[in-house]
Amino acid sequence: MSDTHERYMRLALEEAAKAKAAGNGAYGAVVVRDGQVIATGRNEATTTSDPTAHAETIAVRNAGMALGTLDLSGCTLYATFQPCPMCCGSILVSGISTVVIGAVPDDPAQTRWPTYSVDRLVEWLGYQDRVTVITGVLADECRAILQP
Repeated sequence: MSDTHERYMRLALEEAAKAKAAGNGAYGAVVVRDGQVIATGRNEATTTSDPTAHAETIAVRNAGMALGTLDLSGCTLYATFQPCPMCCGSILVSGISTVVIGAVPDDPAQTRWPTYSVDRLVEWLGYQDRVTVITGVLADECRAILQP
């Protein structure tokens, strides 16, 4: 595992901890381009009563505003947990080149979307040549932060 991936995933974990401390789900995300953190996001859905206020979507939105563009190609998004289908949509629409995921569900059958994974959606859409997906970076830490 890359030290670089671990470094940025630790920043995403810091965002997840802030979300958890505020009473939201413990999910965090960071967008990086050329070794620079462009934007961060943390889950804010509970405290804002906004079902779209997920860490990844907030990070993508913040990155676009920070760079002044809709095109986030060349960026890497770090997410502490597998992005949901909505967040994956925002990632793909933005053109993010690489998604680095900490943890994925232990048992997808116990989730809201039992047959979903980022890899499957990327493959189904034919985006394999547009985005690289890496999973398992600091997976244990990313799972642990979800515990009450």
